[in-house]
Amino acid sequence: MRDYKDEYEKFQSSKKQKKNRAKRNKARRKYIRKGKVKKGDKTNLHHVNGINNEEVVVMSESKNKGMPGEGGRKRRRRRRYIKT
Repeated sequence: MRDYKDEYEKFQSSKKQKKNRAKRNKARRKYIRKGKVKKGDKTNLHHVNGINNEEVVVMSESKNKGMPGEGGRKRRRRRRYIKT
């Protein structure tokens, strides 16, 4: 079972991570004001060259979390089963 409290104390509560989270939230609010995204629309902002870069692309949650090298969900090739 995942210990969220321990995870927050070790990683998410650090000053660096708080600043990064604030940058992500600020970028999201900016795109909400522009009308490009809205709450509950199943989209993420993909920061193309890291959190410190201004270049952001709007994409679906599943696409963003499944990108290679992002440490998210890994995509597998689908196997075709032949009926015999």
